[in-house]
Amino acid sequence: MSLLWIIIKLPAILLAITVHEYAHGRAAYRLGDPTARLQGRLTLNPLRHLDPLGFLCLLLAGFGWAKPVPVNPVYFRNPLQGMMLTSAAGPAANLTAAVALGVLLRQLGPMEGLLLPLLALCVFYNLVLALFNLLPVYPLDGSHVLKGLLPRHLALRYSQHERTFMMGLFVVVVLDVFFDTRIFGRLLLGPTLALFRVIGGDVGALALWQAFGLH
Repeated sequence: MSLLWIIIKLPAILLAITVHEYAHGRAAYRLGDPTARLQGRLTLNPLRHLDPLGFLCLLLAGFGWAKPVPVNPVYFRNPLQGMMLTSAAGPAANLTAAVALGVLLRQLGPMEGLLLPLLALCVFYNLVLALFNLLPVYPLDGSHVLKGLLPRHLALRYSQHERTFMMGLFVVVVLDVFFDTRIFGRLLLGPTLALFRVIGGDVGALALWQAFGLH
C-alpha cells in the first residue's frame, strides 16, 4: 500500500475509535456514571481516545483498540447490567456508523477521486472495531456483554478467569504485531468483508479494493 493510502487510512481509523469510545462514555453517563465526563473523555476529539499501540495495530494489522473510557460501575443501579449496556454501546455505535456511511457510499455511486475509498475505509474500520471488541474475551467489550447475559453464578465463574483471558489476548496481539501471524485477521476478516458487502454493495467493494491497492 502506498504512502498516500496509508495517510488516507488515518482519518478512517480515528473516526472509528472516536465513535466507539464516545459511545461508551455517553452510555455510562446516561446510566449515572460521570467518570468519563469528569476526565474529559466525553468528547469527539480523537486525540483524547487514542492508544498508541492499539492505533498502530489498526493501522498495520487491521484490528486494534483505543484508550478505554473510564467507567465506575458503583454508580450503576445494577452494575452487571450497567457494564453490559455501556460495553455494548461502543460496538453498536460503530455498526450504526458503518451502516450510515454505507448508505452514503451507495448513494454517491461510482465516481472518481478519493472520497469513495475514504468512505469505504470508514465503513471497514468501524466494522473491524465492532467485531473485534465483541469477542467475548476480557477486557474486550464482548466479555462484559457476555457476563451481563449469563446467569449470575456463571458470570462470577467467568470473572474468575479474566486474568487468564487477558494474558491470552495479549499473547495473540504480540504474535500478530511482531510476528505477523495474522490470527485476528483470519478470525475477523471473513465476517467483516461479508458485512461490508451487505452494507456497501458493489460500489463499496470496488472502493475498498482501490483503497487497499487491489484495483
